[in-house]
Amino acid sequence: MNIRTFLPGDEVAQAAVFNVAANALPGFKPAVAADVQRRTRARAFDPTARFYAETGGAVVGYCALEPDQGRVSFPWCRKGHEAIAGPLLEAALGDAKRRGLARVFTAYRADWAFIQHYFTARGFVRAREVVNFCADPVELPTLLSRSKLPMNRIRREDVPAIAELGRGVIRLPDDKLEAHLFANPFFPAEALLLLRDSHGAPIACGFGYDCATYADVKKVDPLAPCFRLGAFGTEGLNTKRVNGMFSYVAKPEHALTAGLALLGELSLELTEGSVTALAAQCGTDAPHLMAFYTRYFKEQGRFPVLELVL
Repeated sequence: MNIRTFLPGDEVAQAAVFNVAANALPGFKPAVAADVQRRTRARAFDPTARFYAETGGAVVGYCALEPDQGRVSFPWCRKGHEAIAGPLLEAALGDAKRRGLARVFTAYRADWAFIQHYFTARGFVRAREVVNFCADPVELPTLLSRSKLPMNRIRREDVPAIAELGRGVIRLPDDKLEAHLFANPFFPAEALLLLRDSHGAPIACGFGYDCATYADVKKVDPLAPCFRLGAFGTEGLNTKRVNGMFSYVAKPEHALTAGLALLGELSLELTEGSVTALAAQCGTDAPHLMAFYTRYFKEQGRFPVLELVL
């Protein structure tokens, strides 16, 4: 058995291994070699961070590390070759350590129980659950009137204040947040509003984006481990683009009033376009924000995030 890194042409073998190994799992969606190839041709793809096990010249298993995110995959193996899962995962974790990563995480559907058990048996711990929400605008409370507090589109000089408002939620270093907000290819900076108190101090930042080509929140699988574009806490991760996303950050003492003010303003903007249902996503490690979404949105589903300190 030989473990090596990615070579052109591995996309077909990778899709085949996954389809054989995972086809009996709930919510299974078959992998397509062309989709794998599209990812391997992306600018950010690192061929030295994807590991394949070969036996007799044939690929029988693989494990992927996404070093820019710290995300590691389950070591998928063909039936009869499950013993190579351990060496594959160790190859990915060893590579993460060599790259200087302090921790890695993994995220799969909650009903893929054997995968959850596999990782927890190897030291991964549940850091949080990511909860998906939606809301019909007509069902939002009538008190969502326009706030009397000043709001304005964010400016570059607001980035330090946004970073502080999202401390513990935003998962991108402060020095990379500006590029995420102002040079993002998937949403404009105009999608974000800053709410200020009567003295002009920032107290919350909200996101709302209408794009008719993005997925309908009522048609996506809410149990799938997909981070939603625009949700605070998904910065720097691979995300699913969902139309009508709403998200915000605020300090706990302002979470309710600021959330209502931003939701009132942004929901009006969104529903004037193509949005018929609002989407949201929040981690359970932000209880002040979770309380707001639980109160005003409907939970669709959730998935766990497991972390390992290296």
